[in-house]
Amino acid sequence: MSALRRHVELSLRLYFRNRMALLYGYLFPIIFLIAFWVLYRYDRVPLVGHVGELLTVTILGGACFGLPTTLVSERERGVWRRYRLAPVPTSTLVAGTLAARYVALVGAGLVQLAIAMALGMPFPERLLELLVAFTAVSFAFLGLGLVIATLADTVPAVQALGQCIFLPMLIIGGVAVKLSSLPDWALHVSAFFPGRYAVHALQSCATGHGLGEAKLSLVALIVIGAAGMITGSKMFRWDAQQRFVARGGKGWLVVALGAWIGMGGLAEAQGHVAAPAASPEPVAALNVSAAPSYNVAPALEPPSLSSDSTVVPQCRSTPISWRAVTLPMIESDALFEAALPPDPGLVTPMVPENSPPEPQLAGEIKKLTRALESWGPAKDGDPGQRVWNLLFVAGTFDIDQLAIERRVPWVVFDQMKREHPKDRLIKILYWIACNPDSLPVPSDEELKALELRGRPGDIRETRHRSAIYAIKLLGRLLGRIR
Repeated sequence: MSALRRHVELSLRLYFRNRMALLYGYLFPIIFLIAFWVLYRYDRVPLVGHVGELLTVTILGGACFGLPTTLVSERERGVWRRYRLAPVPTSTLVAGTLAARYVALVGAGLVQLAIAMALGMPFPERLLELLVAFTAVSFAFLGLGLVIATLADTVPAVQALGQCIFLPMLIIGGVAVKLSSLPDWALHVSAFFPGRYAVHALQSCATGHGLGEAKLSLVALIVIGAAGMITGSKMFRWDAQQRFVARGGKGWLVVALGAWIGMGGLAEAQGHVAAPAASPEPVAALNVSAAPSYNVAPALEPPSLSSDSTVVPQCRSTPISWRAVTLPMIESDALFEAALPPDPGLVTPMVPENSPPEPQLAGEIKKLTRALESWGPAKDGDPGQRVWNLLFVAGTFDIDQLAIERRVPWVVFDQMKREHPKDRLIKILYWIACNPDSLPVPSDEELKALELRGRPGDIRETRHRSAIYAIKLLGRLLGRIR
């Protein structure tokens, strides 16, 4: 134990003298954190929904770049050849190096959390569980870093191999790009990357229901880490003269690759990978008493965010008032035959009905619900205008991409149903869907009363998204949309 402790202390001293290690371990993750803060600075709760990504990038930088860079650099300088002459078991030397790197990762993670909290992020809810998840992620990526060190002959080779793993994991592995934004094929590919499991485990402990909902992710991280440790230890090279191509034992790589493939296959088999969205079914003429169910049609491509991006289906008639709307008018319309933006998409998103709110967002949702109950534009004036004002709030949250944007439609829908009879609400929603460009919108001051920034910059796009929400909610009232 004395030898292990001394080697850990030595490794830590060398680590903090290594500028490249500090760059990968501390500076790069901080740059990533600042970039995330700039991108999501309008979230009601800053950065809290991205703790998993931020800590995963921190571990990736220190374990998959910093660790192999240090090991290969020391091997090139002959340090490990001299270590081998010491009367200390090989396992002690390698374990000491890995333990020192883990301590450095914990320090980098604490720095990330401290900066994030200084920017407004609340303290993590389950700190001990977060530490367990952080340890599991570190174990997985330290194993991967050990494998990279055995494959690379030089420090530049480490950079090349690291980028080959790092960049795909960032883009399609669920680390820098959220899974909800990935196409279906990338969701299946991401199941074979440990980054997906790392983000899920960390985020579940930071803002979710803890380790209980991340069991598969923890198993995947431990299996991948163990496989990497075994492969790295069996193929470990002491001397820079030992080139990877010339040495034997390459079959141990199958162990590391097999862990990735095996866990990806297990995730597929257990249904933990999102399936492609179902295509819409043809819809007959509207019949309120016995209407067929309808799924919102998935968009073929993510819509752009330009002012002309969101197209509102055209009504066959344009009633001048919601009072002029009749049931036969709605029944004869083909409003629901058009493809609407999908609920899980980027435009007019909605969570499934009655789904429990994320713990970190529950307070914001309750706060908005209470504010809307006494909000003047939703209480005073013509019923049609009041409903439109509520829909415009949902459209504004969508345009501003705020954290609770997917839940706001249900908040305003609940208030509409409390204050308006069903028959009247059906008429109003249809009338709004047919007249999105002619209705007055709430003022800046009225929207700021809900702690919004005011009117969005693109009023026309906000009108159209509000009208899409009117169609989606109308479809649910009529049983045409599930």
